[in-house]
Amino acid sequence: MRVAITGASGFVGRHVLHELQTRDLDIVITSRSPKHVSEQALKAEVVRMNIAHGPPDPYESLGKPDVLIHLAWDGLPNYQSPSHIETELPIQLNFLRTCLASGLKKLVVTGTCFEYGKSQGKLSEDSPSRPCTQYGAAKDALRKQLEAIHSEQPFQFAWLRLFYLYGEGQSKSSLYSSLAAAMLRGDAQFDMSAGDQVRDFLSVQEAARAIADLALLPADMGVINVCSGSPITVSAQADKWINENGSNIKINLGHVPYAEFEPMSFWGDRTKLEKLLGTP
Repeated sequence: MRVAITGASGFVGRHVLHELQTRDLDIVITSRSPKHVSEQALKAEVVRMNIAHGPPDPYESLGKPDVLIHLAWDGLPNYQSPSHIETELPIQLNFLRTCLASGLKKLVVTGTCFEYGKSQGKLSEDSPSRPCTQYGAAKDALRKQLEAIHSEQPFQFAWLRLFYLYGEGQSKSSLYSSLAAAMLRGDAQFDMSAGDQVRDFLSVQEAARAIADLALLPADMGVINVCSGSPITVSAQADKWINENGSNIKINLGHVPYAEFEPMSFWGDRTKLEKLLGTP
């Protein structure tokens, strides 16, 4: 089976690529600058491609893959940049529409829990999308456009809503990376928010396994929450990371404001994910 990946050099992409390379697959990745591709990616075929200015037939250029795992998205972690709607959305849609028109039979795209907006509580795939960020709105619009194409054209489609992933290679401004850096420096304390927000955290390694497994399933799946399904406060999650690292750093709560675009309490329902993967 030939599997193509866009965004393979990103935070999630690097882990998905690593996971796929443990399996007997023919892997091809896109890169705007192949010389910057990591050693890990050299085990895969690398096609020089900028999806914003790609070839007339990117599906052909990728060697007609059986599956395309589309992870590429620029402009993060600035979730409120107008570029998500004005620039990224049309680029993404044009690239994916062209691949589908050329014969792509299975498409897996990563969405975001930000599509749910400020909805509270346990969120299932049937919960309404109410994005309140430019990023969430752009992803939601892309999903709807792809679903419209899917209603008229036969292909297997999976839209994976990622919740709060953490792990190696994450943005330096993320809670996980900031706390890890503070522990590495030997800081005595770490400033953060009040920490009473309830979230759904999932390691990027576990998410990568789920993405790879879903991409290789011969099924039409629609929207799927990729989440832990376990609500936890942000402060409790921070304490968990501290304990795992054997650190004595103290959490200094209430020194960072809440993000205006996030609800106080929400987490994902992973019933559908578990049913598809056959895991509890």
